[in-house]
Amino acid sequence: MGTQTHRSDSRVLSRRTLERDHRRLKAVLAPGMCVLDAGCGTGAITAGIARKVGPAGEVVGLDRDESLLAEACESYGYLENLSFRVEDIQSLSYENHFDVVTAARVLQWVNDPELAMRQMCKAVKPGGRIVVLDYNHADLKLEPEPPAEFAAFYDSFLRWRDANGWRNRMGDNLPQMFASAGLSEVQVHVEDELSERGDEASSIWCHVMDTTGMQMVEAGFLNGAELQTAINAYGSYVKHDLNQQTLVLRAVEGWKSISQI
Repeated sequence: MGTQTHRSDSRVLSRRTLERDHRRLKAVLAPGMCVLDAGCGTGAITAGIARKVGPAGEVVGLDRDESLLAEACESYGYLENLSFRVEDIQSLSYENHFDVVTAARVLQWVNDPELAMRQMCKAVKPGGRIVVLDYNHADLKLEPEPPAEFAAFYDSFLRWRDANGWRNRMGDNLPQMFASAGLSEVQVHVEDELSERGDEASSIWCHVMDTTGMQMVEAGFLNGAELQTAINAYGSYVKHDLNQQTLVLRAVEGWKSISQI
């Protein structure tokens, strides 16, 4: 069982879009659909969903973090077919309500992802679809090799996640979780995030070290000096040396059978 609660960096969340950062979901959406985005954060992707399903559709964004939802409401509250509410993915209140239920980069931070999957299955209509997108953090690729200071930080990051019960290959775990939940026609799509030197996305670990890094220090997985050294080394690497960064992502989808109520 985890000992800490993770809070995502709004700078990372707010730059994401449906078109670029949740591609499989974009492909399955259609006007008039009713969609739940569980763990919506600042609502950047959720707003894209609302635009895609149009005025005849309905979109609900849920998150347990009230401060992130406040940003979502401020940025996207004008969309009439979109609403936000405070709720945890592990205890959803909806039953047989949505055409599509999605969670993007969320289950990686959940202590009981199987429970979250069962809750998503409860919320989707019979005949509806679940689409989950998540990382394999253990498979991060950086070319050329990053500086030793960042490699040490990243090793601590994986160990810290393990200690909190968060899976470092969540993307690879998803197909079995879908099958165990009784979903059918499970499909896996590769949606790796690729970035190069100069891309905004390549600085993601600067933001992670700036926020999550302090939680790791508090938990004793590294000290403040080691964290600052890693921040400096990675910042220089991204600016001068990085050729390509690959964050390994898998989008998995499956259907709730008509009889699965």
